[in-house]
Amino acid sequence: MNENKKTYLAKRQLAAIEGFYIHLAVFVLVMAILLAVNIATGPAWWVQWPFLGWGIGVLGHAFAVFGHSPAALAGWEQRKMGDLKRRLDQEEGGVPGQTKPPGPINPDRPGENRASS
Repeated sequence: MNENKKTYLAKRQLAAIEGFYIHLAVFVLVMAILLAVNIATGPAWWVQWPFLGWGIGVLGHAFAVFGHSPAALAGWEQRKMGDLKRRLDQEEGGVPGQTKPPGPINPDRPGENRASS
């Protein structure tokens, strides 16, 4: 794996982690406000229902960000990329697995384009 790809994957993971922490902060803030409203409005407790529902979403987000190893995620991406390429080949009427000219940008060499190949 070259440095550009490592940098890209690291930035992507960092963005996912930041997104999770923003989600968690908003969850804590909103739940604190809802708890205060629940306490102020009377004896009936309802705040646990949004807490449980949204809490499940936060846990799912945490699992999506931290629960998968980068190798598993990369393997899934490679499989999905292959599936999508095969589907596009079939939609275009091409032969699956047929080599096509590279696109405008090579992901391993971001500064390289088709004209300079």
